[in-house]
Amino acid sequence: MTTTNAATAPSVVSGTTDLPKSSSSNSLSSTTGSTLAGNFQTFLTLLTTQLQNQNPLDPLDTNQFTQQLVQFAGVEQQLKTNDALSQLVTLQQTTQATQALGFVGKTALVDGSTATMKNSSATWHLNVPTDSTVDITVANAAGQTVFTGKYTAAAGADVPFTWNGQGNDGTQWPDGKYTISATGKDVANNNVGIAAQVQGTVSSVDLTQSPPLLTIDGASYTLSQVKSIIATSSN
Repeated sequence: MTTTNAATAPSVVSGTTDLPKSSSSNSLSSTTGSTLAGNFQTFLTLLTTQLQNQNPLDPLDTNQFTQQLVQFAGVEQQLKTNDALSQLVTLQQTTQATQALGFVGKTALVDGSTATMKNSSATWHLNVPTDSTVDITVANAAGQTVFTGKYTAAAGADVPFTWNGQGNDGTQWPDGKYTISATGKDVANNNVGIAAQVQGTVSSVDLTQSPPLLTIDGASYTLSQVKSIIATSSN
């Protein structure tokens, strides 16, 4: 009589074998507190186990393992890069906030067309790219035209224009907000684009915004809109 010894074959772990569902440290969920670094070691252990227990008649594809290893390492490196970029963004925001706070109390020149007239005087700074004949229109807060004029202006990046608050009919307009509109013609009678800038004192900085916002004469401006800081005379 022939006796057959029944032996239990070792379990074979293959690339298609489903991993058991578990909430152990190999979970990729951030809520478990685990990291990809720990899962990376688990992946290496699983890879080694698969190679050691592969079926000789049906060997596993090592190229697939290598590809999985490279992909997993790439994800690990990308997450570390994202963390580093987040730190750089935070440092940049801190630098912007520190720089913005240094502007409080200073007189800044910013892009804009609305200036505040005080003591019957309002000043704008015009960017005139070439020698031009400039037509200027000033309107009050209600949009009503209160002054018009034609001037000859030499080319310059900071050509000041000061209005004394008097209309064309001699009316003295009260202090307040006034908006300028300027158009130009060069010597060849071609249209010339003229940009306006205004100056005012930085009264406060809103650090809750990104980038921070500077409050100048009641209006908000970003740091990129500040063209220059004007020195104030001291006694």
